[in-house]
Parts: sequence; C-alpha cells; structure tokens
Amino acid sequence: MQWFALVVRSRREKAVAEGLRGRSIEAFLPVAHCRRQWSDRVKSMEVPLFPGYVFCRCDYHSRLAVLGTPGVVSFVSFGSGPATILAEEIEGIRTIVRSGLPACGGPYVRVGQRVRIAGGPLAGLEGILYREKDALRVVVNVEILQRSVCVDVERSLTSPVLPERWDHRNQSLVA
Repeated sequence: MQWFALVVRSRREKAVAEGLRGRSIEAFLPVAHCRRQWSDRVKSMEVPLFPGYVFCRCDYHSRLAVLGTPGVVSFVSFGSGPATILAEEIEGIRTIVRSGLPACGGPYVRVGQRVRIAGGPLAGLEGILYREKDALRVVVNVEILQRSVCVDVERSLTSPVLPERWDHRNQSLVA
C-alpha cells in the first residue's frame, strides 16, 4: 500500500475523500481553519491545504475503484504511472494538522536549513526553516505536487538536522 495524490474537481475535495472512505480506501484531506469575511458576517470555515488534491493510500489493483469515485479526475502521474508519495511526507502533514496550530498552504521551498522541532505539539517534525517578516516558519514539502504546508514556530524549539554523509572507510552513514 502506497500513498498517491489525486487530482479532483474544483471544490469537491471533501466529497471525494468521503467517497473513497465509502469504498474502503484510506483517504487523507488536510484542512486548515480560516475566517472569511462577507459584507454582512464573518464565518469560520475549513479549507483544504492543497486545493484540488486529495491523498489516498491503496494498492496497485485498487486504481480503478479510485478513478471511479465521483469527482476524481486522475492520479498525479509522472512518466508511465501514478507517482507515489513518501509516508514521511504524509505523516509530517498529519502532525501539523493534528497540532491545531495555524497552518497555511504555500509555495514549494527548495533552499533553507532543514530543522527538527524539539518540543510542543510538533515535536519530532522535520522541515525547512525560513523567515517571513517577523515570523519563523517550518515548511513540510510534498515533492510530487511541488507544494508545501507551513506552520509558525519558536526558534527555541528548533534544532538543525545535520546532513548524513557516507563514510567510505566504515561503509556506513554518519551525521
């Protein structure tokens, strides 16, 4: 069983996630809470962190059942078949959503320092640290979508993740 990203029809993310669950296929729709202002009122809403996409976990043989779900357009694919998503990326997004901290979708981030959060509800989460105005944020990327999720953090809770390198003498990875 692997994770895949599905392209779905506009504003059909929740219906697709429920439809997949109804077919006994694991679905994940990360959402954020936001407040929307209308001329006569303010409303609190749940909005998808990745508009137009739903994640699902299935085996190769379940592809037709997934594609038969109303609202599903296609799998995100590169080359000859659907592209898989690393379970660590999905777990990182789940950790951010479960934390209850304000989160937002954002552009894909390539450069920056990789950090691990040491405490609080995001303890153990790894991502890329960047600064936006006066806020420090950690970004978790979803490689195949070229999208990310970011969350504000305190500098005191972050520690750098040292890159691993190959030790040719001992034939092992070292930090």
